[in-house]
Amino acid sequence: MKNTAQTSTRSTTTAADKKYDGFTDEERDAMKERAKELKTTARRGARAAKADAEGDVLAKIAEMPDADRVLAERVRAIVKAGAPGLSPKLWYGMPAYARDGKVVCFFQSAQKFKSRYATLGFSDQAGLDDGTMWPTSYALTELTAADEARIGALIEKAAG
Repeated sequence: MKNTAQTSTRSTTTAADKKYDGFTDEERDAMKERAKELKTTARRGARAAKADAEGDVLAKIAEMPDADRVLAERVRAIVKAGAPGLSPKLWYGMPAYARDGKVVCFFQSAQKFKSRYATLGFSDQAGLDDGTMWPTSYALTELTAADEARIGALIEKAAG
């Protein structure tokens, strides 16, 4: 009787060979930035953190590529005009605006997550509920006067 070796038709690469960390490099970087923000806030204390937060947001906006920077500056101006009670802060390395320390809305640079558009997002703190389904984030590629008016209305409702 002849002894024949059986060969497997399976690929030599298995699922165990592939590395999956669960987060992209960009997501890991954002989490690291968030941890850094929390440490900085704890070191500064509440009053100093509020004063320095505006500068931190402006510095982060200034670092953005031109297209994202222009959008972030416009969103910041709309928030300041429509909801002066919201406080600027960094949130996962991006500009955000908070009420009583809780983020209400935020801006995400397209470059940050290698997306084709920037994003204006709202947390559940914004209370933009409308029926059983409503948007919580908006893609931004440029802002027209109508877009700015719509964002202004959303910001005022969120800050209310």
